[in-house]
Amino acid sequence: MGLLLTNWRTSSHSKSGGQCVEVGRVEYLPEGWRKSSRSGQQSACVEVGRVSIGAAVRDTKDRAAGYFTTTHAQWSAFISAVKDNRFVG
Repeated sequence: MGLLLTNWRTSSHSKSGGQCVEVGRVEYLPEGWRKSSRSGQQSACVEVGRVSIGAAVRDTKDRAAGYFTTTHAQWSAFISAVKDNRFVG
């Protein structure tokens, strides 16, 4: 699982002497995307991928829209809630 550093910017407090501090944004690159086995052949599903901090989630119908990431603790809490039927109305 990798990290991608993007949007590098030089600090506004840096002088023009070439010795600057730059800051970038970290993006977690998901690997191993998979769809739930309970989805069957349906296309209206979500996929889960692994990232170093936990899990990434995306829509199978619109993969280009991106994904969101969760920590290991957040993902575990979500899975526990699903297993406990806490989302059933």
